Amino acid sequence: MKLIGNYLSPYVRRVGVSLNTMGMPFEFEEVFIFKTPEKVRQYNPLVRIPTLILGNGEVLIESSAILDALDQIAGDERRLVPAFGSERRRVMKEAAIGVGVMEKAQWAFYEGRFRPEEKIQQPWIDHNEKQVLSGLDYLNDAAQKAGEQGWLGDTEKMSQADITAVVAYSFAVTVRPALGIAERVPALAAFADRCEGLEVFKDCPIPNQP
Repeated sequence: MKLIGNYLSPYVRRVGVSLNTMGMPFEFEEVFIFKTPEKVRQYNPLVRIPTLILGNGEVLIESSAILDALDQIAGDERRLVPAFGSERRRVMKEAAIGVGVMEKAQWAFYEGRFRPEEKIQQPWIDHNEKQVLSGLDYLNDAAQKAGEQGWLGDTEKMSQADITAVVAYSFAVTVRPALGIAERVPALAAFADRCEGLEVFKDCPIPNQP
C-alpha cells in the first residue's frame, strides 16, 4: 500500500497511525498539496489527502472511508472500530468529535494563513476555536475516565477513538498554540503524551509547517 499526503494533515496522520496499529505495512509518499498538486490529481480528482493506493491498485480517498475499508480488510482481531453494538457507537462518537476538532482547528488556521490580512475574519476564527475547545473538553472528560492505563472508548485495546483524539489534540496544539490547550485539558494532554510515545505514533511525526 502507498499513503499519499503529509503528517501535518491530521486526516493523513490518523490513517498512518491506524495502519501502523493494525500492522499493515505501507509506503509513505510525502506530498504538500499546494506545492505539488499533480502528484495527487493522478489518483484523486478532488486533489485531496489522504489518498491510499492498495496493493491491487485500487484507490481509496477520504480518511473515514479509508479507515472503514481498512477495518474490513483487517478483520475482527485487528479492526479499530468495534463491529457492532454500544461499544461501536461509543468509539464512533468519540472519533467523530476528534474529527470535528481537526476540522475546526484547520479552518481557524487557514483563515489566517491563506487570506490577506485585511480580509481575515476574526469572528470566524473565534467561532471555530470555541468549537475546538468544546470538543477537547469532551475528550478531556473521557481521558479522565480512562485513567493512566485505560482507553477513551472504554475498550480493552487502542481504538480509533484514541488515535483520532490524540491526532486531533496534537494538531490543535500545533496550529493554535495561543489557545493554551495543554493547560486547559490536562488529562487529555497526559493521555496524548502517553500515546505519542508509542512507536505507532512516533513513526508518523508531525513535520514543520511548509
